[in-house]
Amino acid sequence: MAESGNDQRKSPARPPVAPYLTVSPASAAIAFYGAAFGAIQKALMPSLDGRIMHCELSINGGTIMLADMFPEFTQTRTPLPKDFATVTISLEFSSAKEVDDTFTRVTAMGAREEIAPSNTFWGTRFAVLRDPFGHRWMLNGPAGS
Repeated sequence: MAESGNDQRKSPARPPVAPYLTVSPASAAIAFYGAAFGAIQKALMPSLDGRIMHCELSINGGTIMLADMFPEFTQTRTPLPKDFATVTISLEFSSAKEVDDTFTRVTAMGAREEIAPSNTFWGTRFAVLRDPFGHRWMLNGPAGS
């Protein structure tokens, strides 16, 4: 929808694409992503029953949004344990050390290793893990020793 030239409303700055995760419990995921990835909470809307209706987090210069599952309103679900992932969130780092350090910290916090950090044939330092809530994360940086 195009804005008219005289429309004075300003929408908050958001990236062109931001994943929206269904996570349960969302409050625990918010705390985990803060400790694991340095996520900064930008917005939070709790529901009357205590579930999280909406949360916006800034991670590594990008944005993810998340909410608890609301089966009474939406057709979303949380990832199922040991299910194949349909979406992976990619984090880009400026050094191989950041990839390794992040992988070590996050797996120590309960994330499951899928691919240990390694230098790839395509020239990056690469690792994959699954967080305790079932979401899959790729860590990428320049290849290192």
